[in-house]
Amino acid sequence: MKFIFMGTPEFSVPILERLNKLGDIALVVSQEDKRKGRGKKVTKTPVKVKAEELGLEVYQAKDINSAEAIEKLREVEADIIVVVAYGQILTKDIIDLPKKYIVNVHASLLPQFRGAAPINRVIIEGYEKTGVSLMRVEEGLDSGAVSNIKEIDIASMDAGELEDKLSIMGADLLEEFIKDVEEEKVKFAEQDETKKTYANKILKDDLILNFDETSRDIVNRIRGLSPNYGVKFNYKDKFYKVFRAEEVQTSQDDKAGTILKSDKELLIKTSDGAISVKEIQAPGKRVMGIDDFLRGNKFEENYVIGGK
Repeated sequence: MKFIFMGTPEFSVPILERLNKLGDIALVVSQEDKRKGRGKKVTKTPVKVKAEELGLEVYQAKDINSAEAIEKLREVEADIIVVVAYGQILTKDIIDLPKKYIVNVHASLLPQFRGAAPINRVIIEGYEKTGVSLMRVEEGLDSGAVSNIKEIDIASMDAGELEDKLSIMGADLLEEFIKDVEEEKVKFAEQDETKKTYANKILKDDLILNFDETSRDIVNRIRGLSPNYGVKFNYKDKFYKVFRAEEVQTSQDDKAGTILKSDKELLIKTSDGAISVKEIQAPGKRVMGIDDFLRGNKFEENYVIGGK
């Protein structure tokens, strides 16, 4: 079969590699390259990098729903279009293009966590399980009928670790789907709209620690935003980012945000206990384990730190 693959971030890459082993990828579609870092250097998307390694043609359009882009896709005459975290909403003109199916590998147990940031949100909100779903693309947001789902326990994983696991699971799911297509065994089941929830994109307010929350909620937020974001707090007009922390029980009744200990351990009071910071980043510096960090940096005990 002939495929078009549409994807952009690192999550999409293992699925692209797997699809390349299953058939003919005639075209890879990815978002435009962006300028990143202090030098604002143009950086290729992870999918583009991998596609070029595999010798595949890459197409990048500012608006994939433009007449020019749609014509480019139409010329391929694809049997199946596979969409994995591409980053643009597709119109009916594109949805109707493939001869057989247009499907999306989505990193949640649909209909839960439709939308932009399912991996981050499922951890932030304290869920114990998540997974990947293969659904038929339609004009609604992640609302299409589902072919298959794979489930996983989140345990103590952060967003980066969970993304790696789900990406491989997504590749397995797609391979099973392609096999079902070849054997004409594909079945889809409509989603239960009464159980739908949404995973909104990560905003600036999500990246600020609020020590009035419970220790568990704070640790979940840190896990859910690590390693790509980090969650920050304000200490004496400087913002420090936390990438890993653990819950700690304490009988101290200090105000939430109080630094309880800063010698060999950074312990900060929460609404119902405390957190012990394990990985931290000072402004303009690299991420460090707390032991190394505290050898060269000091926090004042009993100081009450804030978020914004």
